Amino acid sequence: MAENILVIAVHPDDETLGCGGTLLKHREAGDILHWLILTSAREPQWPKNVLEEKTREIERVAAAYGMATTTRAGFPAAQLDQVAQNELLGKIRETIVATRPSVVYLVHGGDVNSDHRAAYEAASSVLKPFHLLKLGVRRILCYETLSSTDAAPPDANRAFIPNVFVDIGNRIDRKIEIMGLYATEIQADPLPRGPSAIRALARYRGATIAVDHAEAFMLIRDLA
Repeated sequence: MAENILVIAVHPDDETLGCGGTLLKHREAGDILHWLILTSAREPQWPKNVLEEKTREIERVAAAYGMATTTRAGFPAAQLDQVAQNELLGKIRETIVATRPSVVYLVHGGDVNSDHRAAYEAASSVLKPFHLLKLGVRRILCYETLSSTDAAPPDANRAFIPNVFVDIGNRIDRKIEIMGLYATEIQADPLPRGPSAIRALARYRGATIAVDHAEAFMLIRDLA
């Protein structure tokens, strides 16, 4: 039976870096994918022509995954921790109510990126255990985001400690292709969002469970 799957990305490309292969696997299984993007780049930090290209990138990525819905909350990037909590929680709750996902993929709360931390805290408030059944959510998984999760300072209370692994097989090639659609975001090797780093992390996570490539997650909640 097809499931509704929601991936919450703070910035476009978080979803691909963190769980692109897993999303492809869900789609192949017939599941219905939904995408919530919390922030948007704005002028004057980005010129108008680049912002227009970013919009086209999102459209191309949504098509590549076969997203059933794409919701752009439009909060300012790099300022999510300054957004009124009722607005941020409200948008996350609204999207979850509309899509009724059984599985939610979310950025990790210990990331160095302040936007990621704010998103995690807000989503955790919406997804309190006693709300889950009413919302249709049975599983919450945090993903790791290259250049944010790996850049966090050494702190045992904020560490990304994976306890769920998904074999993504040869989907790593497609994941890297989709990441390449983010022309305004992709980095050249050897930087963290470069193709070789993405492949290396998938290979490392795969070695953990004796497969070629995998993605790793922290299980936050699981209702049997």
